[in-house]
Amino acid sequence: MSGIDTGRAVFYDRTLFEPEHEMFRDSYRTFLKRSVAPYHQQWEIDGIVDRGVWLEAGKQGFLGMGVPEEHGGGGVADFRYNAIVTEETTAAGFSGLGFALHNDMVAPYLLRLATAEQKQRWLPRFCSGECITALAMTEPGAGSDLQGIRTRAVRDGDGWVLNGSKTFITNGINADLVIVFAQTDPDKGSMGYSLLVVERGMAGFERGRRLDKIGMTGQDTAELSFTDVRVPAENLLGKVGKGLLYLMQNLPQERLSIAVMSAAAMAATLESTLEYVQQRKAFGRPIGSFQNSRFVLAELATEATAIRIMVDEFVRLHDAGKLTAEQAAMAKWFATEAFVRLADRCLQLHGGYGYMREYPIAKSYLDARVQTIYGGTTEIMKEIIGRRLCT
Repeated sequence: MSGIDTGRAVFYDRTLFEPEHEMFRDSYRTFLKRSVAPYHQQWEIDGIVDRGVWLEAGKQGFLGMGVPEEHGGGGVADFRYNAIVTEETTAAGFSGLGFALHNDMVAPYLLRLATAEQKQRWLPRFCSGECITALAMTEPGAGSDLQGIRTRAVRDGDGWVLNGSKTFITNGINADLVIVFAQTDPDKGSMGYSLLVVERGMAGFERGRRLDKIGMTGQDTAELSFTDVRVPAENLLGKVGKGLLYLMQNLPQERLSIAVMSAAAMAATLESTLEYVQQRKAFGRPIGSFQNSRFVLAELATEATAIRIMVDEFVRLHDAGKLTAEQAAMAKWFATEAFVRLADRCLQLHGGYGYMREYPIAKSYLDARVQTIYGGTTEIMKEIIGRRLCT
């Protein structure tokens, strides 16, 4: 396992982090070395991580860093800590850990929308790792078009009755708390959607098969179904009819998180490739000594550096409350597409060995592809940017 502070792969001295962040990074690296590295290969075979790693992460303060201390969190609203967890997890190749989904994507919903009672009920266990979370947006017939969802919640007395299904849900098998995006009033258009929190054990809430993915095999991704699930009124998150608005408000951080992941993956993948081409020989010379190899590596290092500078700057803007939806979309599509290209070209430099799963580049290649899809496809990102340009 290695970190991502690579002097060769990225020509950029980062100024994003302070000493306290680097201390946090060192602690998290130690956690990965002790609690994840010995087991992750088996988790990839199993298609799911052991829940014990969540408890250990919670015990060491790596879950809910931005949650107030009164609710068991770190009490520091600083996205740079989230970025460190994502960077180090990614650089080490531990894609089975669903911490980014938990910290970067679910936490904002609970912090911004939950009532005082809900926060007291959910956040302490969120931070301890006892309560693993998931977001249920995508459906078999509706992905990026969230207004096309069919999952429906109907008011019944002082609660709701939920019916429908979701797919491609990260942490789906392990999740104890799932934020479900559902239609609550079909006659109100974009104002007809709400967020309901479904908890493990609710009657009618079932998990389907663990989906067989080509990459990120250690991360449990599942189908979820809801059949007459009675959701109490106190599990409504935010206000009725504001669900789509809440999604739009939280998507920029989700997309920035994916960009952080891709930037880290680019640096780590390029660094391991540099090591390989200096050791592997062809025609009596290291592969890296050939002009073609140097040109390819120069191009990739330039792209990786440009992505790193862009993403770091957008993290700064986000912490200052200035990141726009268009900037998040730019970071997401530019970084993820660049990672896919880099992984492909680095695999080519490995030759036949790159096609072997025992080499890290094979895992990078397989894990890279989904980055351009989840969190909003590249095409949707371009539409968001283009719409702003042309209005």
